[in-house]
Amino acid sequence: QVQFVESGGGLVQAGGSLKLSCVGSGRNANRYAMGWFRQAPGKEREFVAYITWIGTGTYYADSVKGRFTVSRNNAENTVYLQMDSLKPEDAGLYTCAADVAHDVQNPTYEYWGQGTQVTVSS
Repeated sequence: QVQFVESGGGLVQAGGSLKLSCVGSGRNANRYAMGWFRQAPGKEREFVAYITWIGTGTYYADSVKGRFTVSRNNAENTVYLQMDSLKPEDAGLYTCAADVAHDVQNPTYEYWGQGTQVTVSS
């Protein structure tokens, strides 16, 4: 019913940039606050960034502040994650998720994408 598909991952050198996309489809797919997450092999999934429904509020994990930028284009049902100054520790499977609670402090991520792989070489 409601689905999200990520794209834009790939292999980049440390210090490089990559822009990920998360395209939604289905009922009200452009009316959720959205979060970005990543997970490296053998590690827990971690929060990366968050953007409110209309894009007026953004939030970031301390580890990516100043380097990553989350944005959205609701007319195209798309959320973006611009990643700059990439580090090897940024590598992992990046997924987007819809927060039906619209609350960055107490989110309820109801819908998840399958993810797009990001690899950073040193």
